[in-house]
Amino acid sequence: MSIIDTIYARRSIRYYQEKPVEKEKLETLLKAAMAAPSAMNIKPWEFIVVTDPKTIDSIRSSLMFGKHNAPAAIVVCGNTSFFKHPKAADFWVQDCSAATENILLAAVALGLGTVWLGVHPIHNFIKRISEILELPKNVEPLNVIYVGYPAEEKKPRTQYNPDRVHWEKYSS
Repeated sequence: MSIIDTIYARRSIRYYQEKPVEKEKLETLLKAAMAAPSAMNIKPWEFIVVTDPKTIDSIRSSLMFGKHNAPAAIVVCGNTSFFKHPKAADFWVQDCSAATENILLAAVALGLGTVWLGVHPIHNFIKRISEILELPKNVEPLNVIYVGYPAEEKKPRTQYNPDRVHWEKYSS
C-alpha cells in the first residue's frame, strides 16, 4: 500500500475484535510516533500505553465519546518540563498532534484500527485522565487513541473539498 493509499484508508474505527494487540505492534506505533517532526526538536511527547481492561474501562467512562470496546489505548501527553525555551510551550499541541497522526497512519499499515479521542483542552477530561493515569503536574494528556483489530470495515476515501483551497491568497 502506498503512503497515499494508507492516508485515504485511515478511518476512525469504533468497533474492535476481542483480540489483544501484540506488544511488538504497539511498540512499532510508538516508534512511528517518535519519528514525527517537532518544533525546535523539543519532542515534548510522552505516551501511556494501556492494555489493562479495568484502566481502559475507567478511561472509557471518563470520555464523553470514548465508549468503544478497544483492547488497547495510547494516551499522548505533552511534558512541559522539556521546554527550555519559553516559546517551546506554544508548540506542544502541534508536536503531539503530529506524533498522533503518525500512530494513526502506522496502525493502518499494521492492519489495526484506531480512533482519536480529544482530551485537551477540556478541563474535566484532562483532570480525569490525569487522575486515572497518575500523571505528574508537568504532563498533560492531549488525547487518547484506541487501538485494536477492526470489527468494522470502512472504505478508503478523501474528503478533498476544492472550496476550502485558496491559491496564492485567500479568496472568497
